[in-house]
Amino acid sequence: MTVQLSDVVIPAVDGELRGVIGVPNGTGPWPGVVMVHEVFGIEENMRAQIERLASAGYLVLMPDLYSRGGMRRCLKATFRSLTEGHGQAFDDTEAAKQFLVARPDCTGSVGVIGFCMGGGFALQMANRGYDAAAVNYGMLPKDLDAVLEGSCAIVASFGGKDKSLKNAATKLETALTAKGIDHDVKEYPNANHAFMNPGAAGPIALRPFMQKVVGYKPYPDEARDAWARIETFFAEHLR
Repeated sequence: MTVQLSDVVIPAVDGELRGVIGVPNGTGPWPGVVMVHEVFGIEENMRAQIERLASAGYLVLMPDLYSRGGMRRCLKATFRSLTEGHGQAFDDTEAAKQFLVARPDCTGSVGVIGFCMGGGFALQMANRGYDAAAVNYGMLPKDLDAVLEGSCAIVASFGGKDKSLKNAATKLETALTAKGIDHDVKEYPNANHAFMNPGAAGPIALRPFMQKVVGYKPYPDEARDAWARIETFFAEHLR
């Protein structure tokens, strides 16, 4: 399915909130998905992920959490929101969700998906009015049990070589099982952080370091499997 990507301005209460939307070709309507970007913002990897999910028949909107000053000025505040569980980033993603729901080409069913930093946000948003959440190598909150109270169904993917999220898959699996929340959690033993990116992660100057030293690089086989699980899960809960 072909997809049209467009830059959009999302109505927000305080300042301009920009974003990128992926619309499948056709008449719709389609289920909506709010996609939360990784730490490096909306760059070619994130645009590819928007296109990838929209091509499966979803209306995909990625709000730019760095709209009010760029990555350098907004990164600290965005991570503060992630740590505290509230703030501008959560307000912006809620605005994105409302923007999707109000569109005539949206069915009203809405999921959330995130990568890296965005995966952490997707997990914390799972109890905020979504029908399904996809958490991709996202940080677990300290109050995981509280965050999962009233949560929607969750599909999650982690890399076994990701030292920043050691045992995260097991902890999330245990917590979701204890609460009886429908879920699909999988750790890929040979993959590292950012394994679902189709290209190298990070700013161009840092990519050799990120790949060879840190190990953040594409893992195509694991990415294909993760996407297949997400599509199956979203088809069950959003369609």
